[in-house]
Parts: sequence; structure tokens; C-alpha cells
Amino acid sequence: MTRQVQDAYIVAATRTPVGRRNGMFAHVRPDDLLAHVLSAVVGKVRGLDAHEIADVIVGCAMPEAEQGMNVARIGLLLAGLPDNVPGITINRFCASGLQAVADAAARIRLGEADVIIAAGTESMSVMPQIMGNKVSLNPAIFANRDNVGIAFGMGLTAEKVAQQWKVSREDQDLFALHSNQRASAAIAGGHFRAEITPYTVRTHLPGDGGAVRVVERVCDTDEGPRPDASLDALAKLKPVFAARGSVTAGNSSQMSDGAGAVLLMSDAALKRYGATPIARFVSYSVAGVPPQIMGIGPVEAIPRALAAGGVSLADVGWIELNEAFAAQSLAVIRELGLDPARVNPFGGAIALGHPLGATGAIRTATVMSAMQRDPKLRYAMVTMCVGTGMGAAGVFERV
Repeated sequence: MTRQVQDAYIVAATRTPVGRRNGMFAHVRPDDLLAHVLSAVVGKVRGLDAHEIADVIVGCAMPEAEQGMNVARIGLLLAGLPDNVPGITINRFCASGLQAVADAAARIRLGEADVIIAAGTESMSVMPQIMGNKVSLNPAIFANRDNVGIAFGMGLTAEKVAQQWKVSREDQDLFALHSNQRASAAIAGGHFRAEITPYTVRTHLPGDGGAVRVVERVCDTDEGPRPDASLDALAKLKPVFAARGSVTAGNSSQMSDGAGAVLLMSDAALKRYGATPIARFVSYSVAGVPPQIMGIGPVEAIPRALAAGGVSLADVGWIELNEAFAAQSLAVIRELGLDPARVNPFGGAIALGHPLGATGAIRTATVMSAMQRDPKLRYAMVTMCVGTGMGAAGVFERV
């Protein structure tokens, strides 16, 4: 028996503000960040019976320590969702959050579910190092030259892309400057407010007479953008990953903390709850590339996603291209002929941060907010490169 494919719709999306590593969320657990956005996104649909949520799919790039043990299930229970709601944690490194959205949409399109939450969470503050608690690469990687790229640090892959696609240091720094300028302008204009659910950080401090004093801070603004960024300051930074390289801390994505959640429904669920959809999930694609040039992954994924959805690149008015590094972002833009004005209009990860497995869900929230503001924006895309040599891209249509 064949199943008729139905549409999947995004009806709500939200995110935390993104904090710098060891910044405002330094002592906040990633499962608490996740619980926060899960509760918030459910609350955006009036009358939703949480018992009908078929699954909670959560992306996490480093699912261990405080964000291990199936953080999806733990997070949904902390959020107060009913016991009958299951949860699964998935990992496609930096595309984990977007993969969660795609997986949720796929189940709805196949008729397996009517209501699913896709999300992502990541705290790079609580992880001892970027590669997690215990790095244990397979020794066979080093026995075959074709596999050595698996062991490359992400910065070194950016250097390889810069060399192969001839992306200059000056161009990388200018791209980084524009990212900070766009993000700072977007914050000043209040453009992120609708998509952010503020998070209250509570700090317990010693008070008078041995009492405990609780200090609260409401976090409602992305912490990463630098309004005072300048080309002169960026030019003074030394390469981090290669002695004669061009990739610096200033033209690379920031290590960050954050979470995002997206609520998807079938047409039947829309009618049942009287919900108004923001966008239709159109298509998704992933593709592999050589690990040593992983940053070029979107070059393979974007055309596949567009073809799968029958959408022309010219019709995509907003592209969230995760800025893992300026070098790979520029290489992708040039290789595919993307319109720079449509790429990251509000800045990208160089300014806003990149909480790894959460980024796809966070940037989906940004796209949904953009579609709600601009009735002329029909198609939008979220895309990124992925560690070990992959690219991912998802396409959405405003409804």
C-alpha cells in the first residue's frame, strides 16, 4: 500500500538569544535551554493538546555530558510536556537542528504524524572542549590518505577552501565586518524580538547573615555581534589554524550557547486547531564532499534541495547560509552565484554565533520571522556546511 504525500507546515518557531561561550549562559544547562524553547513553542498555538504531539526530535552535535542521555526526552519532560510524548536526539553535526526539522516534516508528509516539534540545543560552554569530553578517532583514518581529512580541525578545512577557491584574507575580513554590521543593525531595529523567547538567568550569591541572594538577569538579545567591529581591528588578528593562513577568530563563527524549536503540523491538525501556518516545508537535501573541504558542502546540497522542491534559485528571497567561516561562505556564494544581498540579511554566525546542533532550528526561526514580516518573501532557505564533509539545505514557502 502506498501512502499519499501530504504537506507539512510550520505553525510556530522560537529560539533563545544566542550567548557567547562562557557568556550569559555559561552556567545554564543545555537541557534547560531546550525545555525553555519547547514550552514556549507549544504555548504559541492556542488550544494545542500537548498529548497529541507525536514526537520531539532534537538536534545536538555533541550529545554527551550535560546534553547527553537523549537530551530530547529529558528536555521535553523538564518542559512539562505529557509523559506520553516521546523524544529522540539526532546528530548530523552542524546540520542537526535543520535535520530535525526535515525529519519532522518527513513523518508528517508520510502521514505518520499530525503534530511534531523539531528543535536543537547546544552549549559550548559546558563542553570541556569543542570536540567533546573524549576524542577517540579511529586509527584507520590515518592509514589512508583519503581519510585523513576526517581528522582535520574545522579551521584547517576553511584554510583548504580559502586556498582552493582563492578567497583572500581581505575579502574574509570584509565579509566578517558586514556580518557584524548587519547583525548589529538588526538588533538595533528590533528585528529579532519576535523570534526570541527571553531566558531569565538566576544566579545565587552569598548575602548578609549567611542568606542566599538571588540575582536575576533577563537575556533577550544575542550576545555575539560587535557593533564596533572594524577592518583595522580584524586585520590585526593573527591566523589561528595555519601559520601563513588567513582564517582568524574574527572571520570565523563564534562558539556559542542556545536552543531553538519549531512546531510542525499536517493540514488535518491545522484545521483541528484552527492554526494559521507560517510556511510550508518544501524540500531538504544533504550531500557529501571531501572532508578536508567540508565548508563547500552547500554547493552540492543547495541545487539538490531546489530541484527536489521544483524551486528556482532566483525565487529564493532569503538565504540563511551558516557562516562557519568567511572563507567557506564566500566560496559557496561565488560558486553558486548567490545574491549577497539575499544571504544573511541580518548577519550570520560570525556575528550571531553558532551553537552547533541548535543552529539549524535557530535560523529556521529567523526565516519564519522574516516571512511573517514580509508578505513579498515567498521562498527562503536554511543551509550550512557540516563536519566530516557534508552540506545540508532546506527550502520553505510562505503561505
